Amino acid sequence: MERATRDQELALPSRRGLLLGAAALAAAPAALLTASRADAQAQAVDYPSAESLPASTSNYTVSSRPSSYPVNYVVIHVTQETWADAVAIFRNPAKKVSAHYVVRSADGHIGQCVREKDIAWHAGNWDYNTRSIGIEHEGWVDKPEYFTNALYERSAALTAAICTKYGIPRDREHIIGHVQVPGTDHTDPGPYWDWSRYIRMVNFA
Repeated sequence: MERATRDQELALPSRRGLLLGAAALAAAPAALLTASRADAQAQAVDYPSAESLPASTSNYTVSSRPSSYPVNYVVIHVTQETWADAVAIFRNPAKKVSAHYVVRSADGHIGQCVREKDIAWHAGNWDYNTRSIGIEHEGWVDKPEYFTNALYERSAALTAAICTKYGIPRDREHIIGHVQVPGTDHTDPGPYWDWSRYIRMVNFA
């Protein structure tokens, strides 16, 4: 009889075990939420190594490219701001400006501010906005030291991936500077941007 009672006691879960089990169950939703957030973060970019840094929804047009508009160009910009300030401007709903990507000078780190399917307001020309991907590069047109090897390399790899995705020729007729957009008053990327080097890197990426 005593043995049977002990066996029954051993078969029953202890209070500590029940508490530990409850704690594990309570932690499970939090773990699942963290995982779902990580999945959402991963899905918030089109270029796998980019960081999601969403612009204000007041600063771009939601679309469904390339079904709504074909993507024919990559437009190269220079921020005339620091990388952080450019991102902050795109997040400010009063600014009415954005780009799809921003590339940092020091290490070539890429932030994605607008999804490629959407129309960023970067070119100052609606027709070109609808048909292009805009890439901002941290720096100033008169300060070539901002155009680092890392910036060129990471940007060229990004542009190559965009060209492959949308069937854009990897040449100067389709990879253009902001200065080439009809009607613009901008001069970027400026005289110190090494176009020969950049297009060569895009083609070898």
